[in-house]
Amino acid sequence: MSVLMLLLPESPMIWIFIVAVIFLLFGGSKLPQLAKALGQSKKAFKEGIAEGDDDDRLNKPAKDASTLSAVDDEQLFEEARRRARLRVGEGKDD
Repeated sequence: MSVLMLLLPESPMIWIFIVAVIFLLFGGSKLPQLAKALGQSKKAFKEGIAEGDDDDRLNKPAKDASTLSAVDDEQLFEEARRRARLRVGEGKDD
């Protein structure tokens, strides 16, 4: 909580001081450009996240009930036993 208090000054005078320093560092002509670039970056980031989510949804294989029912239970049990043996074998190598 104390770290949060350090990052967020409560006094309005501190905020005015911070804004004045930024204004002096970048100048009046650069601030609108910086704000525009920041907005574009935020928009591009959100679009990238949405695009990644869309790709994830498209790449997920659809689980079809007909393919699951086509698998024999005995085959599933045998595969589970095989994987369990592999896991036990990997544990011995450690």
